[in-house]
Amino acid sequence: MTIDEAQSGGGFNPPVPTLRGGPDYGRFIEAVRTLQDHARAADAPDDVITRAADLLEDVNRLLEPFDADEWHSPSGRRMDLPNRGSILSVPVDLHVVDDERGRRVEGTAVFRRFHLGRNGAVHGGSLAHLFDSLLGFTAFKLSESKKQRTAYLHVNYRAIAPIDRELRVESAIERIQGRKIFVAGRLFDGDDVLCEAEALFVMLKPGQP
Repeated sequence: MTIDEAQSGGGFNPPVPTLRGGPDYGRFIEAVRTLQDHARAADAPDDVITRAADLLEDVNRLLEPFDADEWHSPSGRRMDLPNRGSILSVPVDLHVVDDERGRRVEGTAVFRRFHLGRNGAVHGGSLAHLFDSLLGFTAFKLSESKKQRTAYLHVNYRAIAPIDRELRVESAIERIQGRKIFVAGRLFDGDDVLCEAEALFVMLKPGQP
């Protein structure tokens, strides 16, 4: 089945794995992430900013002829790379755990300078973004459903989340009612709970976008 055939008729389809972009695609994505950090952090002389802008415009012109739709771009489809080679998601390392505490997702997350709100703290929107991705991943991995979308997401901000520190995440499905998947998760700094979130994901019917 081709990618185009897999996407016909709607549905939130899983990405088709690819190695497009070659062995340096991961280095390319990391360089873009680092550029985003420098864009937030750099207090450079005017001539340095001018030179950087010229270089970036050159890069944009280099890449522009190769823009592809979401089904053909390697971004989000490089299963061999962290975050599947996407710069959109907050960098995470997640795995499924099944023990006496039950089946759940655990892992780590690192917010970079790009995610800074103010005073060393992660922007609240970036925290919500993390939970939407984390809880959606949990619904996908721990249920029988492969296609669902967020119906609601509620985040409780308990304490300041710092940038540039490895934080711990944990999430699990609370219950499934028909097409509704209720998921909850937490973000930790050591043993301290920084944020809690709960979400509802709805399984899509055949053909739903």
